[in-house]
Amino acid sequence: MRYVSFRRPDGTPSFGRIEGETIVELATDAVPSLKAALTDGSLSGLADGASYAAADVVLLPVIPDPAKILCVGLNYAEHVKETGREQKAHPAVFVRYADSLIADGQPMVKPAVTERFDYEGELALVIGKPAHKVAAADAWDYVAGYAAFNDGSARDWQRHNIQFTPGKTFPGTGGFGPALVTPDEIDDLAALRVQTRLNGELVQDQPVSDMIWDIPMVIEYVTAFTPLSPGDVIATGTPGGVGDKRTPPLYMKAGDKVEVTIGTIGTLSNRIIDEQ
Repeated sequence: MRYVSFRRPDGTPSFGRIEGETIVELATDAVPSLKAALTDGSLSGLADGASYAAADVVLLPVIPDPAKILCVGLNYAEHVKETGREQKAHPAVFVRYADSLIADGQPMVKPAVTERFDYEGELALVIGKPAHKVAAADAWDYVAGYAAFNDGSARDWQRHNIQFTPGKTFPGTGGFGPALVTPDEIDDLAALRVQTRLNGELVQDQPVSDMIWDIPMVIEYVTAFTPLSPGDVIATGTPGGVGDKRTPPLYMKAGDKVEVTIGTIGTLSNRIIDEQ
């Protein structure tokens, strides 16, 4: 299944299932959001509601209001190499905030305080049930599904000190979409390629199998220090090829189009605009 959060033509937030060019609404008064459906375990049993043409609704981030967004840094060897960093024994983890998220098709906002606005295409996963101290061997049971993610980064703010967070969570900089794709839709997750295109040029392209810490290991590590709830998001890291490490550097600017494609999971597409 493929699920989206969206606004109805009247502006009301809702969620539903994608069927071709149609969105079948699943929201009810008792279960008004995709996160709520994951929380109470009702997603697979919800009755179909109204149908909308996809062109008539406005997509929202897959989960518009996750309680926690955890991002894994330096999780592909090529990216570690291009940054000149030493590969550590444990993942780098930083946070984003929900107001940094944008949906597929929405503008990605270049912060006014940076000229070093960079792309980072990533595979994101959504937690499907309460997860705390989960063993890697059991981790797949906690994944509700996947989406594409663009961890838009203000590189100068990222490096003001040793922490990443200031450069990673400006409002409107984190693309997340277009849909939550359930695991049964994916034949071989590890074989899918994380590909980023800037104005049509392929700038990142590596398979999920190149991760240093795979998804079960990431879930085990993260849930060892913080409990996760249904609807929480983990962005699993970006491949090599980021703009900041190219010669000359390649940063995003107003008018650019950035796309993150992950095989059958789909393509997340956003235009860059300047902060007003």
